Amino acid sequence: MSGLLALLDDVAAIAKIAATSVDDIGAAAMKAGSKTAGVVIDDAAVTPKYVQGFEPARELPIIWRIARGSLINKLVFLMPAALLMAAFAPWLVWPLLILGGCYLCFEGAEKIVHVLMPHDDHSGGPDGSHDVGDPKHLEEQKVAGAIKTDFILSAEIMVISLSAIEAPNFYMQAATLAVVAVMITAVVYGAVAVIVKMDDVGLWMSRKGQGLVAALGRAIVKFMPWLLRALTVIGTAAMLWVGGSIIVHSLHEMGWHLPEEFIKGIAANYGNQDPLLEWGIIAAIDFVLGFVAGLILIPVGVKVVAPLWGTLFGDKKEGAH
Repeated sequence: MSGLLALLDDVAAIAKIAATSVDDIGAAAMKAGSKTAGVVIDDAAVTPKYVQGFEPARELPIIWRIARGSLINKLVFLMPAALLMAAFAPWLVWPLLILGGCYLCFEGAEKIVHVLMPHDDHSGGPDGSHDVGDPKHLEEQKVAGAIKTDFILSAEIMVISLSAIEAPNFYMQAATLAVVAVMITAVVYGAVAVIVKMDDVGLWMSRKGQGLVAALGRAIVKFMPWLLRALTVIGTAAMLWVGGSIIVHSLHEMGWHLPEEFIKGIAANYGNQDPLLEWGIIAAIDFVLGFVAGLILIPVGVKVVAPLWGTLFGDKKEGAH
């Protein structure tokens, strides 16, 4: 009997440790996931474009296929690579973060320049503008293109998350990264599914409902284009802010402390000891730095990286877009 009680005590102790580990993983995953806000918002803002031009019945299946590809990107390819890097070449984390920050700055600045200096784009792109006779072939193209784009964004998410994880061992680190991968994929593509179908829901409410329900449906239909535009603006601002912040902080971690200390000094001088105001000043400076860095990188991205990407993964027009 005493042996059974001792065994039960051991089981209870193991269960308690396991429960604590689960809590720790959840907390670490939330902390790491919050660092990826700019990439996540941009991902959620961009993805709805890939289902434009298709029948409503195909929208959710397409989103599911992209989400499944995103999860495979994160769990099968990127997570093992990130864990190997953390184990054998941790010094690579900060240079890769700088590379990811530069990509965010380039994307954000390119979007702003595209709005301020519009030009005709005959390359098709992810807006459903290609006139392809076979809808199934077009769907395959869109899904493949979305998963390729997601690979870049997912790589940034995994590296940013890895840099924010303070795990005591390899298994905790792996479990936290896996939770982040699943959590962010669910949040992004769940939000995308809701956004994509909200106009259909609003249209159904306006046609089938009466009085307040019908009015609410019409309001939803009118509101959705504004929401998509707002997401684009917020995503662009977040990319520049996060990109600039990543570059500055990564340089600090690599030993070049001057940029971060200079920015914090400005925030301290003009923040009037208000933590929220100081954070706003730092975020604004990071945003400006991100925009400037992006402007510098646009010629490199357009003239060098895009043609190279098109040569490796598709035709030059797709790469340029």
